[in-house]
Amino acid sequence: MFGLLRKLRRRRILAEPFPERWLRTLERDVPPYRTLPPDRQARLRDLVQVFVAEKHWEGCAGLDLSDEPRLTIAAYACLLILELDPNSYDHVITILVYPGEYRAPHKAVTEEGFERDELQARLGEAWSQGVVIIAWNDVELRNRGRNVVVHEFAHQLDMLNGPVDGTPPLRDAKSIEEWRRVMEAEFNRLQLHVENGLPTFLDPYGATSPAEFFAVTSEMFFQNPRGMRSNEPTLYHMLRGYYRQDPAARADRKDESAGPG
Repeated sequence: MFGLLRKLRRRRILAEPFPERWLRTLERDVPPYRTLPPDRQARLRDLVQVFVAEKHWEGCAGLDLSDEPRLTIAAYACLLILELDPNSYDHVITILVYPGEYRAPHKAVTEEGFERDELQARLGEAWSQGVVIIAWNDVELRNRGRNVVVHEFAHQLDMLNGPVDGTPPLRDAKSIEEWRRVMEAEFNRLQLHVENGLPTFLDPYGATSPAEFFAVTSEMFFQNPRGMRSNEPTLYHMLRGYYRQDPAARADRKDESAGPG
C-alpha cells in the first residue's frame, strides 16, 4: 500500500517539468553533472526533483534556504545513487542546512578517563533517525578532494544494512568478503601513513574509523576521480564496483569531446 502511494506521489512530482532555473543551477554548480551522458543527466534530474520535493528542508542559524543550496545538495546526494536503488534515501526525512561551521554537543574523554560535555565544531552530520546536517559554505567551496554532502550521504548508505561500519549493502557474501578484505587493508595502510606523518592522497580523517574511511574515499571518488584512479587504483576499483559508476572515465570522455583548447 505504502509503495503504491509512493509511486503515485512520485509520478505526480515528475509530471511537472524540470524548471529551467534549476537546470542552470545544476550545470553551473555541480561539475559532475556536466560529465554525464544525456540519459544519465535526465536520470539525475528525476532523482533530484523527487528528493527536493519529498524531504523536509530547514535553514538554520538564519540561513535563507533558497533553491541553490537545496538543488546542489540534492544533486550531490543523488549522484551517489544514480545507479543504485532509487529508494536508498527513503529513510532520510530532514535536511538541516547551516550557513557555515556550527557547534554541536559532544562528549570528550579527558586524559584521566572522565567524560566531559563540550561543544564541537562540525561541518556535517548523518543521523540514523533520518536527519542530515550540512554546512552550506563548505559545499560552496567545492574543494577538489572534499564534499560534505557526499560524505554524509555515504554514511546514510552505510546505515542501510545496520551498523555504520564502512560496509554498505553489497550484492552477495562473496562481494562482502572481498570488500572487507580490501577496505581493511587500505584502511590500515592509511592509518600507518597518518601515524608516521607520511603524506597521503586521502584526507587523513579517513583513518579515524572504517566508517569515515568509506565516506572519505567516496568523497574523493566523486570529487577527484582521475586523481584517485591514479593514486589509489585499488580503492577506485572497489568504489567503481559498488557505485556502478566510472566518473574518471566520464571525465576523460568529456575532455576528449571538448577537443584541444
